[in-house]
Amino acid sequence: MSRAVVFDEFGGPEVLHVVEEPVVEPGPGEVRVRIEAFAVNPLDLMMRSGTSPAPVPLPHARLGIEGTGVVEALGEGTTGLETGDPVIIAAIPDANARGSYAEHTTLPASQLIPRPAGLTVPEAAAIWVSFSTAYGALVEKAGMRPGDHVLITAASSGVGRAAIQVARHLGAVPLTVTRTSARTDELLAAGAEAVVATDREDVAEAVRAHTGGTGADLILDLVRGPGQQDLLRATRPGGTLLAAGFLDPRPTPSPEGTDVAVVGYRGFEHTLDPVVVGRMAAFLDAGVRLGTLRPALDEVFSFDHVAEAHRRVEKGLHGGKKVVVTV
Repeated sequence: MSRAVVFDEFGGPEVLHVVEEPVVEPGPGEVRVRIEAFAVNPLDLMMRSGTSPAPVPLPHARLGIEGTGVVEALGEGTTGLETGDPVIIAAIPDANARGSYAEHTTLPASQLIPRPAGLTVPEAAAIWVSFSTAYGALVEKAGMRPGDHVLITAASSGVGRAAIQVARHLGAVPLTVTRTSARTDELLAAGAEAVVATDREDVAEAVRAHTGGTGADLILDLVRGPGQQDLLRATRPGGTLLAAGFLDPRPTPSPEGTDVAVVGYRGFEHTLDPVVVGRMAAFLDAGVRLGTLRPALDEVFSFDHVAEAHRRVEKGLHGGKKVVVTV
């Protein structure tokens, strides 16, 4: 038997409970992973509370879209992995059934990548979602180049921090937006070239001041909502705005009368493509090896305290760093 975190109704962290389930044998092309740790992501909280974009069937729904562990068993015909290999889970589109909040999960081998040497288990559990989203949006979707001025909103979030590092790694110039000037020193220490705090500055004016009057080449909008209009004004003519988040629940006005390309981005459009996942894995491995890519961790909880981990994220006590649960 194997333990897993499930929920039978929507609600707060208290609906999460641990159950025992039969260990699933891998089918052809599949791998069973013994989970060592997983990270808590905003989508997990949305699924648990019943506010996720996709419906979650109840009862007995699982959670978890990223994690790390060791290959425990291989299905027939599975190649490229061996029993005992340390891996990172690269995609769980059906997290309600195979989520990483468990001692084991069974997935297609194509949804796993080798774990880069040099990462601790908690770091490996927390690196994929943030860095694959930042890389996928900026590099695969927008073709970010060295020298590009990249404006990153919600810069203190996990994806925001990853985007700063991805931009730096490739020679781009990361400019960041945050709601409060109290985050300025923290973001500069994280690698931001400049910080625009909306509690004291106009976004468009500040960005133009930092770009010699031209505006940002790329904008990674992890917030959306009415504030996107200010971001469009901060973008150079012919630039690109990547709408990749939903932190502001208010409607986002249509981008009318602008020559900025507004492009929507969802991580699964790349993380389910084995060719792109291979490029992402190589990028992460190189960045970890060079010391330019590293997830920012908050607290690490034990498996029996997963509800407390959710409460910490829900209250915003993690400061945008990743909360990890060890199994």
